[in-house]
Amino acid sequence: MSSDNHVPGDTVESRLPETQARPPTAESAPQRQSSPFPEANGRLTSTTDKPSGRPEGAYPEQDRHEPEQVLEPLSSFATTFYTLSYLIFFSIFGTLARLGLQALTFYPGAPVVTGVLWANVGGSLLMGFFLEDKNIFREEWGKPRKDTTHNDTNPTEESKRHTSVKKTIPLYIGLTTGFCGSFTSFSSFIRDIFLALSNDLPGPSSASDSAPNGGYSFMALVAVLLTTVSLSLGALVVGSHLTLALDGLHPRISITLPFRLTRCFIDPLFVLLGIGCWVGSIFLSIFPPTQTWRGDVTFAIVFAPLGTLTRFYLSLFLNARIPTFPLGTFAINITGTIILAMCYDLQRVDYIGASSLVSCQVLQGVMDGFCGCATTVSTWVAEMNGLKRRRDAYVYGGVSVAVALGFFVVISGSLRWTVGFGSPVCG
Repeated sequence: MSSDNHVPGDTVESRLPETQARPPTAESAPQRQSSPFPEANGRLTSTTDKPSGRPEGAYPEQDRHEPEQVLEPLSSFATTFYTLSYLIFFSIFGTLARLGLQALTFYPGAPVVTGVLWANVGGSLLMGFFLEDKNIFREEWGKPRKDTTHNDTNPTEESKRHTSVKKTIPLYIGLTTGFCGSFTSFSSFIRDIFLALSNDLPGPSSASDSAPNGGYSFMALVAVLLTTVSLSLGALVVGSHLTLALDGLHPRISITLPFRLTRCFIDPLFVLLGIGCWVGSIFLSIFPPTQTWRGDVTFAIVFAPLGTLTRFYLSLFLNARIPTFPLGTFAINITGTIILAMCYDLQRVDYIGASSLVSCQVLQGVMDGFCGCATTVSTWVAEMNGLKRRRDAYVYGGVSVAVALGFFVVISGSLRWTVGFGSPVCG
């Protein structure tokens, strides 16, 4: 994927709609610019006045028709509300997709024994596609699909500008930060590395086989680490190449979401879907059709939006602090891994309160839902791929894995290598 389309430290999570969702502060106001299409940030109205801020004759084919349809600016609250609604819905959708894919690909005799691997690969592929795509959100905040009146635009600069602007669109944030971020899970990836190290990684071998020695454990650790990182990075590049391949096809094949359709219909619809699905999942957890639903899915989708929103805001406030090291993504990946390690221990210690079915299912829901959505592989590999200097990418990726695995070894290893893991009630 081209590095021109990804600025170090400027990830999807760090791009809450600046002029739509956050009032400028005294320090940041001079650097923040309004949308290049001020008339396009709101709802449809009918008027004969030219929108303020639009150059005269910019759209001559529209200037010949009166009255014309323009868009009044929406409040920052409305844009932020739409963004959060998308994040809630797609976090639930991403969690269900991850759990479903794990169930389909993790079975006795499977060639790969880490169930979350294919979810990480799939989410990274979609992330690469959305980051490189130039067609789906071509209208941005109301801009026409193609401006034929100006042919002297630098393609590279136009691509950078489009990439920056589309990261402020609520639906785009929902698809990338919400779905791709929740579909992938960094904390589950670290858990699998630890289980490989401790000879506890489930596999197709029979129970009569002898446990491998330390050398085999180290090789299993390397296998899980290299397989996940290399396949996820490769999927990110393949996703971006897929976008470029589709761009080379006939223009009629490309899909562009009309801005008016998005703002007037799709955005309000997902407000209802996001809130409705979250409330519905809470009621399903209170009154489940069967008790196993709680541990399998309902508790996970209750906690999923909390993890996604935590990641979104933490990355928003911290990612830009260090240009060569996305601090927000690093912090939430480490924090989510620590929480997952503690929950994993609590499930497997019989004498401190995780012996009841519901408590075990709640812990499983926190691991699959909150930790799975709070931590992300897709954004992590996109940030590594987007750093201009390879040294920075190696430092960021290496430190993330080393610190997270170190915490997991301290928290869960202290139990595993002393009294040992017990069998969880809901396992």
